[in-house]
Amino acid sequence: MQQDTRLRRVRQRMRQDRIDWLLVTRPSDVSYVTGFLGQDSWAIITSRAVLLLTDSRYTEQAQKECPKVQIVERMGTLANTVIHLVKKHRIGRLGIEQSIVLSDWLVIQKEIGRRLRPVDQPLADIRAVKGQLEIRYIQKAGRIARTALQRAIAQLRPGITELAFAGLLELEIRKAGGSVAFETIVAFGANGSRPHHQPTSRALRQNDTVLVDFGAKFMGYRSDITRTFVIGRPSDLFLKAYDVVRNAQEAAIAAIRPGVSLRQVDAIPRQVIQESGLPVYGHGSGHGIGLDIHEQPFLKPDAQGRLRLGQVLTIEPAIYLPGRLGVRLEDDVLVTRQGCRILTRQEPHCYDPSSYQEPPNG
Repeated sequence: MQQDTRLRRVRQRMRQDRIDWLLVTRPSDVSYVTGFLGQDSWAIITSRAVLLLTDSRYTEQAQKECPKVQIVERMGTLANTVIHLVKKHRIGRLGIEQSIVLSDWLVIQKEIGRRLRPVDQPLADIRAVKGQLEIRYIQKAGRIARTALQRAIAQLRPGITELAFAGLLELEIRKAGGSVAFETIVAFGANGSRPHHQPTSRALRQNDTVLVDFGAKFMGYRSDITRTFVIGRPSDLFLKAYDVVRNAQEAAIAAIRPGVSLRQVDAIPRQVIQESGLPVYGHGSGHGIGLDIHEQPFLKPDAQGRLRLGQVLTIEPAIYLPGRLGVRLEDDVLVTRQGCRILTRQEPHCYDPSSYQEPPNG
């Protein structure tokens, strides 16, 4: 989706909400409407222009990243800059994302008062459908992540700690041309049963399971991948759990197409795992990704809505056996007219580091 199309849809929403200007404060929303990838900046969308409010630290970067945007270099706070602009241009109604920090809201409210209009997630629904350039960026982020994982696994040996391997993987992401999409999860052995385990000094042992949940970021867009494998000889329990999770993921992916309910896609992998006699995971079966690591749509039992053409989401069923192991597989999937396309590649569940081959570029 090109910038003009994005702004046209945003302005249509503004007309529906009867607001003259829309103040955007979430960093990912600012990036979406301006192309700016820096920090400490807000954006204002008017009927004819887009203003980026930033300071001297980011002016040069903003001029390069968003040449079609009007850059307003603030002298005081962002909130006071907004107040100045609204009064200067005599704006009637100013819409503000409800995610704005309360202290900033109160400062603006004190000066503008009744002209404020809180707007609930004005860009979330628009951002859920990805354009071709966004899809290419997500694919590139996925390729960077895959390359980094293969390079890191080539250096994985018994004795390395979870913390060290997480750091090694993040270094390889940067060497491959990306940045880290979110805090990397590395869990050895029984630690894998904790869905959001934080890496520790626990050392890898021969025949341990390894669960890695990680992602790369490229041009602001993110990938989100989980792999579970064994360094050494996998146990019968691991192989059973892995096969069930793989089948659950494949069943969910096979059901993806425009118009299918989010609740239905969430239910399919749960049913596969339940029929196996193994415990069903408690988190959602997947979520949208893009400029944020978690965005619409969300696959969960109480989800509302249906899949739409152009959405990109993760599919991540799992089996957690406390005190024993955890298995989770996660891939990024694009909803297409024919059904879907996997943007990340599957990895094997057993690795022999000595057989590593450098992945192709691209």
